[in-house]
Amino acid sequence: MEFWDVVQARRSVRQFRKDKPLKEAQVQKLLEAAIRAPSAGNRQPWHFYVVWSQDVKDGLAAAAFDQTFVAEAPVVIVVCADAARSAARYGNRGRDLYCIQDTAIAATHILLAAVDMGLGACWVGAFDEEQAAAVLRLPSVLRPVAMLPVGQPAKDSGGRTSRRPMDEVTTFIA
Repeated sequence: MEFWDVVQARRSVRQFRKDKPLKEAQVQKLLEAAIRAPSAGNRQPWHFYVVWSQDVKDGLAAAAFDQTFVAEAPVVIVVCADAARSAARYGNRGRDLYCIQDTAIAATHILLAAVDMGLGACWVGAFDEEQAAAVLRLPSVLRPVAMLPVGQPAKDSGGRTSRRPMDEVTTFIA
């Protein structure tokens, strides 16, 4: 797929085909896209938890305020931030901001790669962070930033969602 086609085709997919499990090679490709993301000072403060276990996916769905589609995806990739990696170079700004920005870019790379591969995914940011960390048994240095349920879309997600007009969201300064 061409880049602009990928951007135009990206949708939040919340229904997945149960008869089409993901292959490990597909997940590897998504992760390869993620680790190619830029990061402040090339600190790469991310860690990815790839969840195949139904019990763990159920726990993540509960942590996501009972968004059951999280558990229905074949795989959930939880993108975590290692704040200390960024803080080691940038102090508090690295800990509080850069590590979050960097993991968000990595998550976006996963979403765009999924589209390119004919897969569907959804960014889930609404979740109880402590509960998700407990479900994953995260070490204290990692902070879950996004859950990305991924799989074959169950149906066509339809047309493009509306976006605010460019002139409403942009200021040009000459």
